[in-house]
Amino acid sequence: MNSAERNPLHQQVEKRRIAHLDMDAFYASVALLRYPELRGQPVVIAGRDKYKPVLRSNGNRHFFRLREYTGRGVITTATYEARAAGVFSGMGVMKAAQLAPDAILLPVDFSAYRYYSRLFKTAVTSIAPQIESTGIDEIYIDISDLPDDTRILAHRIKQSVHKATGLSCSIGIAPNKMLAKICSDLQKPDGVTILDTADIPDRIWPLPVNKINGIGPKATQKLARLGITTIAELAHAELRFLQTCFGRSYAIWLNEASRGIDHRPVITHAEPKSISRETTFDRDLHPRHDRSILSKAFTALCMQVADDLVRKSYTGRTISIKLRFEDFHTVTRDITLTTYVNDPVRIRHAAGKCLKRIPLTKKLRLLGVKVSTLSSIHTLQDAEAFVQRELPLIIV
Repeated sequence: MNSAERNPLHQQVEKRRIAHLDMDAFYASVALLRYPELRGQPVVIAGRDKYKPVLRSNGNRHFFRLREYTGRGVITTATYEARAAGVFSGMGVMKAAQLAPDAILLPVDFSAYRYYSRLFKTAVTSIAPQIESTGIDEIYIDISDLPDDTRILAHRIKQSVHKATGLSCSIGIAPNKMLAKICSDLQKPDGVTILDTADIPDRIWPLPVNKINGIGPKATQKLARLGITTIAELAHAELRFLQTCFGRSYAIWLNEASRGIDHRPVITHAEPKSISRETTFDRDLHPRHDRSILSKAFTALCMQVADDLVRKSYTGRTISIKLRFEDFHTVTRDITLTTYVNDPVRIRHAAGKCLKRIPLTKKLRLLGVKVSTLSSIHTLQDAEAFVQRELPLIIV
């Protein structure tokens, strides 16, 4: 057995420095910029515009409490004070109301989130241009080629983000993306965590397996049934044993991930495959009795998707809709057009054709609209200009 086989970490080469930046309680923090009087209080983001604060005649605001929420829905995010009461992202709002009934309730505001997302990403790019955007509130940054000391660079980035947005972030820096993402969560909020391969046994292995991005709830439960609850236990599990339980490819990935191995590059530019919007209704809506509400929501989704396409300079040919009924049965339909579109009227018309292909006999709980088969507007313009240049000269 050679030394690489004896070493469970495979003696990784530590030439890369990959940072993962995660904004702290992003949606809630953006809301606190607008309502600074709520700082230090338990605040949850969920629900719709009807839960907007109401300005009173005396100039003070009335904020709704979580106990006043009715209907379905999940928590989008919560301040750290609310998390201390057991309220977390993805939790049902009604359950959260039982845990923290007096928590302040604020509606989601995606236009504000997108605005601050652009601000913080621009601030980071001014210092470290090699970034991969993986969400509205998180990015990977390849800082391998930058000359600065790692910790000094991390604090420079944090200061730049705070100056541009007034918000805090947490940064993890490691030899690869997987480890960096784990690290960014270790010292929240407003933390910096730096790790190298030699630190894995002491700092990564004691963590639960679900700290590895890619090990979801089902895999976590299955591993627990096998007696594997920590990353260390996963790292020391026989590969053959994992293969019999999870199949060859996923078992190999589990084995490598638990040992801190991840060769994925930071992808600085990736074309989106689709742009979509969906909404879950507070109550199940009847196709006939609630037709006006459904029609208004359907049109709003088409307008939002169109706005997203224009803002991102894309256009698409395939229009899809998604319906989830009261029994949780989900149906999708799509239509591919002969031309590219990004205006709400044509998207709404095509989506309406899809809708006519679905029998509407049950109440609806979710409605979604998606545009795919995308192309950049600039690419289409360049192609059109090329065709015009290549038109043959016809003499009549």
